[in-house]
Amino acid sequence: MEPGSFGPGDLAAGPWKRVVVAVDPAVSCGEDSDETGICVVALGIDEHCYVLDDRSGRYSPSDWGRLVVSLYHSWHADRVIAEANNGGDLVQQLLRQFEPYLPERKVHASHSKLTRAEPVSALYEQGRVHHVGVFPELEEQMTTFTPDIDRATQGSPDWDALVWAILELVIRHRPKRAASWRVA
Repeated sequence: MEPGSFGPGDLAAGPWKRVVVAVDPAVSCGEDSDETGICVVALGIDEHCYVLDDRSGRYSPSDWGRLVVSLYHSWHADRVIAEANNGGDLVQQLLRQFEPYLPERKVHASHSKLTRAEPVSALYEQGRVHHVGVFPELEEQMTTFTPDIDRATQGSPDWDALVWAILELVIRHRPKRAASWRVA
């Protein structure tokens, strides 16, 4: 199955508790620019994450903004998660040009890519994240990334969108546990 060749009605797994579209926008769109990471991920009733689509690529801001909003509608997503380190409020304003009432949340990277990806990596190791379809470029980046990667020659991997989506679904919206009291 090719990325983007199926839609919500074509999937065997489900129904979904939540679906999010995540975007990690690149600051430029030239031939040598980093890609804009765009992923669609669902949380299943089994509490596992399902990577439904990866549309990462080199886009102009208006093209990735239009694509993110289109994916939000076609996948009946609940929210858009947008990394705002490079662009801040401009990311939100761009998305709102295409969908004025878009439910989106800005996230800011304050740690390294490796640190952010660590809890998501653990979920993969536990068998709690599944890819619905084949995403060769995304999977290649995920499996070959090392902290000493030369970003000047190899660029920045665009799997951050995937990380933000899974963190939103599993970590951020996990039900709070009641505080336990210890008597010393």
